[in-house]
Amino acid sequence: MILVYIEQADKKIKKHSLEALTLAAQLAEALQSKVAAIVIGEVDNPEITAQYGADTTYLVSTTESDLLDTAARTKVWKKLVEHTGGSIVILPHSAGGKAIAGRLSVALQADVLSAVSQFVGLDGEKLLFKRPVFAGKGIATCAIQASRAVVTLLRNAISPQKREKPYRAQTIAISDVQPTVQLLQRQKTQGKVPLPEAEIVVSGGRGLKGPENWHLIEELADVLGAATACSRPVADAGWRPHSEHVGQTGITISPNLYIAIGISGAIQHLAGVNNSKTIVVINKDPEAPFFKAADYGIVGDLFEVVPKLIEALKRYKEKQ
Repeated sequence: MILVYIEQADKKIKKHSLEALTLAAQLAEALQSKVAAIVIGEVDNPEITAQYGADTTYLVSTTESDLLDTAARTKVWKKLVEHTGGSIVILPHSAGGKAIAGRLSVALQADVLSAVSQFVGLDGEKLLFKRPVFAGKGIATCAIQASRAVVTLLRNAISPQKREKPYRAQTIAISDVQPTVQLLQRQKTQGKVPLPEAEIVVSGGRGLKGPENWHLIEELADVLGAATACSRPVADAGWRPHSEHVGQTGITISPNLYIAIGISGAIQHLAGVNNSKTIVVINKDPEAPFFKAADYGIVGDLFEVVPKLIEALKRYKEKQ
């Protein structure tokens, strides 16, 4: 059986979980196996898991404190694997998924493969996956044992595909996890799409010259319904909060569209955005390294280009 972690936020199942279910369905077809969706905590629409290929949905009852540290979360997942008889675990390539993938593979004595983007097929008793390497500069084909494996899936790597099945749910209670972390306070960002989940991201760099010009990024993002991000120098200078910093030392994202404005494109920044499906770069320096990674590029002064782009998009939307 293939187990899929169903991530949620505010009792809503995240899109990335549907992508993971789609990957699991591909594996199940190749292995002639079943798919089990693991829903930890309360969600409003658990039946959606069946629409995307889950044969069984396990509703896991556990206290929030059981999931606060990686050791406790690993214990919860080990219990789930033992209870369900699962052989393959698919986790999101998110902070939470990456934190427990290695621990869980050791606990289960399983192979582990992170940041996969595509299932290739079977090679005897091995599963073949593709994953980006060298900060997205290359694609590797990797093999792991199908008998016991832990896999993390990159966001937006696979388009969710419906595979309607009857909704069958079972409730599991997990106890005696003994977490070592205590929750003292929680602060949540309000009114914004979390960067890792954003379909469109507009990002700014030092080319904006100062925080007083950041309104250009926000205006373009508003027109596109996008999230905003920044390069590390911008966050270090205090122009923007570090929660918006994308790159190797910040948040790794893979939106459908990434617009980089006034960012040169150092390798550290590219490492965090190279998995974007489409990259658009606006920079006045024609030799900026970002242009080599871009799908589309505009060589020009951002203070002239961006306002014109905003106006053109507004006119386009008015006609629709």
